[in-house]
Amino acid sequence: MLHMGISTQSSDSSIKQEIMNNEQSADSKQFVGNLKNGIWLFGISSWLFGITDRSIASFSDGYLSALDLTQLFTAATFFVAWIFLKPTSKPQSSNR
Repeated sequence: MLHMGISTQSSDSSIKQEIMNNEQSADSKQFVGNLKNGIWLFGISSWLFGITDRSIASFSDGYLSALDLTQLFTAATFFVAWIFLKPTSKPQSSNR
């Protein structure tokens, strides 16, 4: 009878440990997801600033040179590519 009590206790503690590991795993996944999203949003604002800066610099002298157009096109291309790199969001299941 004592042997059965020890087995149940170790089983309970292993279940509790597994639940804690799952919660930590979910928390770390949520943190990484938030970090990815934050980096992506920072990149969006940086690219918008860069395109705005290049546009102002290009139009400030009154005419567009081939170099100005190349810089604007390159910045716009990278901006569009960055938009397509948006991190995917998975639906959160509420187990808590």
